[in-house]
Amino acid sequence: QVQLVESGGGLAQPGGSLRLSCAASGFTFGDSYMSWARQAPGKGLEWVSYIGPASSIIAYSDAVKGRFTISRDNLRNTLYLQMNGLKPEDTALYYCVEGLRVDDPTSRGRGTQVTVSS
Repeated sequence: QVQLVESGGGLAQPGGSLRLSCAASGFTFGDSYMSWARQAPGKGLEWVSYIGPASSIIAYSDAVKGRFTISRDNLRNTLYLQMNGLKPEDTALYYCVEGLRVDDPTSRGRGTQVTVSS
């Protein structure tokens, strides 16, 4: 059973930084693609980034490219998202996802809230 627990969200000022973490269990983390997705208030789920098992394949949405960095630690079964240059439009509930199907609720954690405001 996939279990994903996100942490690290909070309130940040525009231009600030946050680092999200996702503790994974219940599957072979080191063999899995992992993704981050987000859902802003009143909007649909949006894919943010994914990373391959060996970290050699990485992709970002245009909205976060150049500001966010995805990484993983396969020894600790942990996924990260370093978010720099935060903007108010980054305000959302951020989800860790096992695999690439961010729309599958059984593959997501409960999320961590990120709010960017002055």
